[in-house]
Amino acid sequence: MTSAPLRTLIVDDDIAVAGIHGRFVEAHASFAVVGVAHTGAEAVAAIARLDPELVLLDIYLPDFSGLEVLSRIRLEHARHTEVIAVTAARDLASVREARANGVMHYLVKPFTATALRARLDAVAAQHARLRRTPGGVSLDQSAVDAILSGLSPRNALPPKGLSAATLRLVTSTLLDASDDLSASEVAAQIGMSRVAARRYLEHLVETGTAAVEPRYGSAGRPEHRYRAGR
Repeated sequence: MTSAPLRTLIVDDDIAVAGIHGRFVEAHASFAVVGVAHTGAEAVAAIARLDPELVLLDIYLPDFSGLEVLSRIRLEHARHTEVIAVTAARDLASVREARANGVMHYLVKPFTATALRARLDAVAAQHARLRRTPGGVSLDQSAVDAILSGLSPRNALPPKGLSAATLRLVTSTLLDASDDLSASEVAAQIGMSRVAARRYLEHLVETGTAAVEPRYGSAGRPEHRYRAGR
């Protein structure tokens, strides 16, 4: 028997962006959009009214921040609602506060449909594990680990042709950098070719672990600059 799709609320102050996110979610068989909110007040009211199982939450809202939305819903209701932050907020304080309020997935705009899909897959997997686990039973460590493993994106293993060890090295290079880096700069730091470095960087972008932005010089094609995405 197929389970009902998870009720999802989209929160974003930009109407067009909210529509795009809604279409991404609706394309996933495990989710259904039940509402859209464009302000913090609308979000709090919609969560109380609709009791969604997942909220895609922007941090920058016109009346009060998505972080305040998180604090209110955790105190008043919806303690168990899953939240995926989808936001341009990339400061450490915002990430820490989001994490403290139970946000396990934090996507920095702009991100790809693939990156959001990975987070949706993780949330769906966790809910599936919870549904399969009988209530009132005592869980051993392996059962706890199996349930919580749904909190991580499923593509933790790199695709064929990419080394897990090198992927960790590229990720660490981005995390340790004080500024964004080009593929050539990453390659020089690690000791690999620019083409190979770019393959790893693009994989990190696809999974939401990194973000990329073009930087335009005085002439020629823009240079792609990479930074840690969360």
